[in-house]
Amino acid sequence: MKKELIFLGPPACGKGTQTTRLAKHFGLPHIDTGSLLRAEIANGTEKGKIAKSYIDKGNLVPVELVGSIIKDRLSRDDCKNGYILDGYPRSLEQAEMLININKEIDKDNDADFRAIYFDIDPDILISRIVNRRSCSNCGEIYNLKYKPPKVEGKCDICSSPLTQRKDDNEETAKARFETYYRETHPLFDYYNDKKVLKSIDASGSIDEVWERLLKAVED
Repeated sequence: MKKELIFLGPPACGKGTQTTRLAKHFGLPHIDTGSLLRAEIANGTEKGKIAKSYIDKGNLVPVELVGSIIKDRLSRDDCKNGYILDGYPRSLEQAEMLININKEIDKDNDADFRAIYFDIDPDILISRIVNRRSCSNCGEIYNLKYKPPKVEGKCDICSSPLTQRKDDNEETAKARFETYYRETHPLFDYYNDKKVLKSIDASGSIDEVWERLLKAVED
């Protein structure tokens, strides 16, 4: 049966790490909506040009346009067995739009749609964010507390220096959480009411969370 998976959870809850791993495990495309939008702009597509015109003015890209780009991507052949959608939906309006997109794409074919919620204590998330470092060359992500590099300040893969994002601080982290819970967390109740929500404990090691995620997806 076709697997249609989306992921919910606050910043730094571990969605990116686990979704990438899950995509490889099931052989499904991992669709990061931010990267998808940037690709449309970089390739100079008509929709990309329209999106850029909004971004250049500091405005949000209209939900209809984002939905159209998502639909185009989910309609490709590599999504015939399913997809892992990262970063979408972010609002109830987008959630309704995704339902309609799936109906049009799936038609009468069976599909297993699930929303996976990464449940974790905000204090743990703040610790993850302030200790997060990334490689200045290859982009590999580390955490000084949970996933430190073998050599301090150096990437394990390419030995390039590790850097810290300017917004990876406690004050900014708390502000991002407040925004998330206000704007995106209502999706938890939305999908729970539809009985398609699976909640997992996102604390612990990467492998521990991975085992919980597999169980939530395969049950």
